[in-house]
Amino acid sequence: MTPQEPDRQTGKTVLVVDDEKFVRELIKIKLGRCGLTVIEAENGFEAVETARTRRPDLILMDVMMPKMNGFEACEKLKTIPETARIPIIMLTARGEQDNQVKGVSLGAADYISKPFSPQKLAELVIEILQRSR
Repeated sequence: MTPQEPDRQTGKTVLVVDDEKFVRELIKIKLGRCGLTVIEAENGFEAVETARTRRPDLILMDVMMPKMNGFEACEKLKTIPETARIPIIMLTARGEQDNQVKGVSLGAADYISKPFSPQKLAELVIEILQRSR
């Protein structure tokens, strides 16, 4: 572990859902350095299907996406028995308090506004993974 990296979480998988490839790649690199396996989806519909089949340990979900937004995907995931207990962190450019309240009320474990610090995001992911054991 380097001083700037959180504890390694080998064996854990995170589903990163964002319609921007650059954002997915940035998160994938940072979480990969923490020993996490990252799988990706580019919209809410794809996220629901991927979560059902791959069963990640945590989901990072953008809110504003095509086909099915993050709020809709979060709500759907929480109604499916196989995915209902997977922690979800909402990740969005919309940082208004109403949106944060909505995300948490739909079952999200936390809410992060863009732009975000990759280091702080990695620390939050590790914290929630450890809490959800």
